[in-house]
This record gives sequence, structure tokens and C-alpha cells, in this order.
Amino acid sequence: MARRLAPEVNAGSMADIAFLLLIFFLVTTTIETDYGISRKLPPPPEEIQKDTFIKEKNLFRVEVNQQNELFVEKSPMELKDLKEAAKAFLDNGGGVKEEKCFYCKGVANPKSSDNPQKAVISLINSRETSYEMYIAVQNELVKAYTELRDREGLRLHGEPYSKMKKNLKDVNHSGDKTLLKKRITEIQQMYPEKLSEAEPLKSNNL
Repeated sequence: MARRLAPEVNAGSMADIAFLLLIFFLVTTTIETDYGISRKLPPPPEEIQKDTFIKEKNLFRVEVNQQNELFVEKSPMELKDLKEAAKAFLDNGGGVKEEKCFYCKGVANPKSSDNPQKAVISLINSRETSYEMYIAVQNELVKAYTELRDREGLRLHGEPYSKMKKNLKDVNHSGDKTLLKKRITEIQQMYPEKLSEAEPLKSNNL
């Protein structure tokens, strides 16, 4: 009796199907991206001007100790109040003559910042400060800048600054991106983000 051969399966097209499926999943899958805090690194030591002078009233000190306790200008403060305190400092407009801020809505306290261009927020944390607290403080300070910029975006161009930034990154946005970028830069110059982070201190120094 002749030996019966098993029928062969034509698998020639299987590789093509697998390749098409691979392309499909690569195109349709959304890859999660971790976002950090956007910060501009300080310039190299040789570029730092040694004669840089900041008036005491133009400096807003924010400190976090090893127990995650928040202090603003040496006084204890709740995290929920930090954003408004930072906005009041940045938007104070206490300058006179050439340092006067004409778009600021603050109380113009002569003992607080002259204008947003001069205002600097100094953040100091302990080495034992938790990462969660560090990020939370950063978020509140960034929100202060963003809300002031949003206000000026609405006043000048009828659109919040945060929406302008979103539209600039949107590849499907049909507006004039050159003009949009110019407006964003203009608002950033009105409220420049001057957030200085000092070397973390040991717990017995904070």
C-alpha cells in the first residue's frame, strides 16, 4: 500500500498578514509619554554676571523644610494659598517712573515687587523634602505665571495664553502660527518666568 502524504498548508501569505498587523498596531497604538517640569538651566559660570543685584523687595522666598512645611517670606503658609501669594507678588506693580508696570492689577505696594520683569521667585528645599511636595510647590508657582499670562492673552488678543500654546503645538491648527508665536513671546516677556532654585539645604539649615 502506497504511503499517504499529508496535505501541505500554503503559509506563503502568513508573513504578509503578520507584517500588515504589525504596521496596523504601530500606527494605531498610543505610546504613553512622561512629562517633566519645563525649566531653563542656568548659564555656565563664566556667563553669570557677578555684579547682578536684586532688590530685596523683588525677591519672593519660598522654602520647604524636611517636614514638608511651606514657608513664604519666613512665614508659614498652606500650599493652597501659595499660588495667590505668588500672583500678588508678580502682579504687584510697585515701581515708579521707568519701572512702573502699566498692565499690572496689583495693589502697588512699594515694599513688594516693582514689576514682573524684576520679580524673582526663589525656591529653596531641604534634601529631605519629599518629591511629591517639591512637585506640588512647583505646580502652584507655574500656575501663578500661567494665570497672569492667560489674563493678558484675553485682554490683548481675546484668547488665553494657555490656549495659544496649545494651538501652536497643534499640527491641525489652521491659524497663522507666525503671528501666534509672536503673541506668545510678547506675553512671556510681560510675565517672564524667573524661578530660581537654590542648592537643596540640609535639614538643620532650613
